[in-house]
Amino acid sequence: MSNTYSQIYIQIIFAVRGRQNLIQEQHRDELHKFITGIVRNRDQ
Repeated sequence: MSNTYSQIYIQIIFAVRGRQNLIQEQHRDELHKFITGIVRNRDQ
């Protein structure tokens, strides 16, 4: 039996209708670092 492998790419967009900025500026840098760390740890 052969195995089939697939990879899913997910894009996260931080925007809402009307382009209201819901992420406070004081938290934005930490949030980006956190997300970048997750992506790098998964070798993406």
